[in-house]
Parts: sequence; structure tokens; C-alpha cells
Amino acid sequence: MRQFIKRALQKLNKMTGEQIRDLLVSTAIEIDRLETVLDSLTDGILVCDTEHTLILANKYAERLLPLSYSEQSAEPIWRSVRDEEMADFFEATLRNGDRVVEQEFNVEIKGKIRLLSVSVLPLVQDRQVSGSLIYLEDVTEKRSKEARMRRMESLASLTTLAAGVAHEIKNPLGSLSIHIQLIQKAMTANREWYAETEESGRHFDLINKYIGVVNEEIDRLNGIVVDFLFAVRPMDMDLRTGNVNALIGELSEFVRFELEEAHVRCTLALDKELPDIDFDERYMKQALLNLIKNAVAAMPRGGTLTIKTEAQEAEVFIRVYDTGVGISEEHLSKIFEPYFTTKETGSGLGLTLVFKIIREHHGEITVKSKIGEGSCFSIALPIPQKERRLIKYMEIWEL
Repeated sequence: MRQFIKRALQKLNKMTGEQIRDLLVSTAIEIDRLETVLDSLTDGILVCDTEHTLILANKYAERLLPLSYSEQSAEPIWRSVRDEEMADFFEATLRNGDRVVEQEFNVEIKGKIRLLSVSVLPLVQDRQVSGSLIYLEDVTEKRSKEARMRRMESLASLTTLAAGVAHEIKNPLGSLSIHIQLIQKAMTANREWYAETEESGRHFDLINKYIGVVNEEIDRLNGIVVDFLFAVRPMDMDLRTGNVNALIGELSEFVRFELEEAHVRCTLALDKELPDIDFDERYMKQALLNLIKNAVAAMPRGGTLTIKTEAQEAEVFIRVYDTGVGISEEHLSKIFEPYFTTKETGSGLGLTLVFKIIREHHGEITVKSKIGEGSCFSIALPIPQKERRLIKYMEIWEL
């Protein structure tokens, strides 16, 4: 089409008025078709001229990118981008004439944080750079799926090792524990002999102290093995329909004294109209308890723990907020993976268990965090079909 227009322009002075009109109509139709194609793409396309002014943006780009511009604006694109981080990126990249492929940004779109992949490429026309092409892709689900696949692969490899390794460790631990108890009984039975002199009494107390340390380490290792086995064994779910608000209320009462000792204030923001869902009470308590303990550990000087529930479309959301130290960007994608921990004494299986429990409930768990401000773990659980129909019926009835 472009070659046809070029040839037509060369003969413009020889064309009749009707031929020029036909040419303009054909050109308008072709432009309209190209704009339709651009607007039909599920990725964002932005075009800037050599002065970095935005001259074209398809509909999806306008939805993805927080822009504030008018077609008459002659300002560089970075002044039209409301997200400060992306604006700085565009300014630095376009000013330097850099070529950047798949730079990722977290951007708030309609109240939700989405992950955007941004590529900036030179726009070449007749072997000359005539501007810049910016390509936007929403990779939120893609990255989330990749992370889930990594976690499932980690769990699968963990399962392969579990049967042999865990039992090989657990059996010697049991034997060690029994023999330590026998040593303690023998020492207690001969306490008078050990206490004949002041020096032997001190030796007795010292040995008792060392044995206590050994016992603590045996218990710690045993706890790790138990968590390990729990993480890899198939879960026998007993799903029953109920209201998760009641479970959260019971759990908050259960941990109340522990929270008070840690100077953590607990706030519940529970949706009174929350629909019933299917869940295993024992496992769901375990998952939420792990999240609460993690939140307390993240607030060594005290703070506020908030547990919120709400229903959105076909899901019930449980969100656990803390005002703790936060999680760094590099750790956010790894925290549900087996053995990953930032604690000195952590097994690295606590959040793996939470991830597995929620997946067994056909749900999803995500996390958002900011260093120095705190974290939010969000659990999404499906609402049963019958409950969805009931909600829809009530909404229609209210109308």
C-alpha cells in the first residue's frame, strides 16, 4: 500500500479530482484498517518521534500505561507517564538512544498491581531512525505461572527425596533421644556420688547443661523432619462447607497471649456477608497460624497484625497484613520455595506448607511487601458454585 501511495503522489499533478478523491478514500480505509489491527492487539504499542513525543498509542497501551496526555501535546513521553519509576526509565533510555528489551515494572492498574514488561526499540524507516517503538506486555499471569511451576517442581523433587531421607534421619534421632534419657536417669540415680565434692557437683551441673543442649537440638531436628514429611506427603483433605470468619476468630483468640507478649496488636476486619466456602479446618488453621507466626517474627519490636476477609466475584480473599521489616524484591519470588529462609533458625518449610495447603484447596497465595513498611499475604479461595448462584440471585433480587 505504501508503494502504491508513493507512485500515486508522483503522478498527483496529472490526476483528476475524482482520482484524488478515490485515492484519499482508499488511504483512509487503509489507515482505519491498520488502526483497527493495532487496537485489536493484546499488547501495548507506543510510537514516539525523534523528539520523543508520543504520536501513536493503541487502546491496550492506554489501558496498561498510566498516561496523562493529549494528542496536541508536544511534550516528551516521560512527562505524560504518571508512574515515576517508568517515567525515569523512559527519559534515561530515550535520551541515550538505548535499546532495552523486557524491562519489568510493577504498575498499579485499576487498583491492582500488575507486572509490565517494557521494550524500547528504534523505529527505522528507509534505513534511518525516525523515532522509537515502545512495546508493552502484561506478564503478571505469565510470571505467576512460572513461579508456581518452579514451586511445584521443587515440591516434586522434595517428594522424591522424602521417603528415604526423612526416615533415615528420624530413626537415629529417636535412638539418640532414648539414650540421652537413659544417661539422664543414670546420672539422677547416682546424683549423691556426683555431689560428694564441690568440684564433682559442678561437673554434674555442667554435664546436665550439655545434655539439655543436646536434647534441644534433637527436638529441633525432629521438628524439621516432621515439617519435611508434612510438606511432601499427600494431604488427606476433609473439605467441609463453612464460614472462614469463625475459624479466624477462634485462631486470633488462640494466639492472643502470644501476640500480647510480642507487643503485637491484632485487628480483624471480617466481611459480615462473607459466603461459605469448602475448606479443611485443621489444615487451614495450620496455614494461617504459619502466616501469623511469620508476621510476628517480622515485627521484633511489636506492631500491628491485621487479618481481613472479603468476597470478590468468584473468590473469598483472606489477607494477612503486618507492619514489619518487609521482604526485599529478590526474596519475594523465592519465599514459597522449600528450604528458603531468612531466619537463623528457620527450616525454610513454613511457607512451603502454606503454599501446599492453599493449592490443595484449589486456591492461590500471593505476597506484596515493601522494606520498612510491612507485608501482605493474600489467599484466594474459590466460592462453591451453589454459593455463587445464591449471591447472584440475591443481587438480582435487591435490584
